[in-house]
Amino acid sequence: MSAFAKATFNTATYATSRPTYPPKLFEHIFNYYVRGNNGQSRQNGAKDVGWERAVDVGCGTGQATSNLTGRFKHIVCVDPSAGMLQKARDHLVVNSKLDPQASSTQFSFIQGSAEDLHGVVPEDGSVDLLIAAQACHWFDWNKLWPETRRVLRKDGGVAAYWVYGEIRLTNFPSLNPLITEFWQGPEPPSTSGSGLHRSLGSYFQRPGRTILERLLVDVPSPSSVLGDSNCGLRDFQRVYFTDETSLIPPLHASESSSLTQIVHNPTLMRFSWRWIDVLGYIRTASALHSYHEKHPEDLERPSDTRFLKQDLADVESFNDSLQNQSGAGSLTRLDSSFVEGGDIAMRFWKDMRQRAQQELSELARGETAVEKGADSDVGLLDRVTVEWPVALLLTRSTA
Repeated sequence: MSAFAKATFNTATYATSRPTYPPKLFEHIFNYYVRGNNGQSRQNGAKDVGWERAVDVGCGTGQATSNLTGRFKHIVCVDPSAGMLQKARDHLVVNSKLDPQASSTQFSFIQGSAEDLHGVVPEDGSVDLLIAAQACHWFDWNKLWPETRRVLRKDGGVAAYWVYGEIRLTNFPSLNPLITEFWQGPEPPSTSGSGLHRSLGSYFQRPGRTILERLLVDVPSPSSVLGDSNCGLRDFQRVYFTDETSLIPPLHASESSSLTQIVHNPTLMRFSWRWIDVLGYIRTASALHSYHEKHPEDLERPSDTRFLKQDLADVESFNDSLQNQSGAGSLTRLDSSFVEGGDIAMRFWKDMRQRAQQELSELARGETAVEKGADSDVGLLDRVTVEWPVALLLTRSTA
C-alpha cells in the first residue's frame, strides 16, 4: 500500500474516480450489528446496541466513512497516508456541516496502522463498529485479529472488513480475459508484438493484491489466529455479493465450516458509468503509479489514435454544453489532455472499447437487437454497465 502513501500519488483523482459503496452494503452491516447470538434479534432490539464510537482503519479519502456519519457520535479515521487523511478531512467535515443529520458526529483523524491502534484507541472494549473498506487485504491478520478483539465493545461490538475485486463490464463478459490479463498479468509483464507492456500485474504489491483478487479467502478466520477456546470473537461470516459465484475460490481445508458461515448475495456494486469514467478508475490503480515510476518513458509515447478524433470532439461538445446550461455548476469540465496520450492505461482502455465495439457490431449484424442507450456504443460519454464482486468479513465480540 506504500504507493498510496507517497506524496506523488494523486489523491484527488482517487477520491473522484473510485466507485462509491451502495447503501445496501451498509444496511447489511448495520442489520448484522443490531442482531445477537445465532442471528436472532436481541430481546430489546436496537436499544441494546451502542452507537457511540466507530473506527475506520485504512479510511482513504473517507468514501466508506461518510456512510457512518449521523449514526455514530464519534468517528475515528485512521490511515497511514497523510494525503489520504487530508482528503478524508476535507470531504467529511465539509459534508457534516452541510448535512444537519451528520452535524452531530465528531471526527478524529489520526495517521497510523490498523495492526496497532493503541495510539488511536487506548481503551480496551470501547469501539462499537470497526470497519475497513478496500484496505484489509494489506493487513497482518496475526496482529489484526488480536487488536480487533481488544478494541471492540464486549458482547456486541462488530468488525466489518471488505474489498471489491476486479472490475467487470456486465454486458461484455467476453472482455473478462483481457481485463484479468491487464490486472493480473504474469511476471515479467506480457507484451504484444510491438513490445508494449500490456499488464500491471507485477507492479502490485503482493501478497496483498492476490488476497484481494481471491476475495479474502486467504484471510484466516479469527479462531484460526486466536484459538477456538478463547477466541473472543464469534458469529464469523464470509459474505459475498456477486452473481458470478465461480469468482469465489474455495476455502482452505483448515478452516472449520462449523465456525464460519458462508453467505451469498446478488451483485451489489453495479453502476452505469461513462467510458471516460472507466479510464478515470483505471488511473487510480496503485500499480499504475508504480509502473510509471519504473517506466516514465511510457508517459511520453505518442497518443493512441484509436477513437481520438471523436473523443476530442466529444470533450469540446460537452464543455460547450456546460456553458449553455443553467444550473450546471455541479458538473466538471473535461480536460482534453485526459483522453490523449498512449501509456499502458490508455492502451488498455482503448483495447476494451475496441473489443466492445466489435462485439456490438457483430450483434447488430445478427438477429440480436441492440437497444440504444443500453451499452450500445463506446463513445467517450456513452454509458457502459460496470460491476465488482464484493467480499465482506463480519464478526462480533463475545462477552
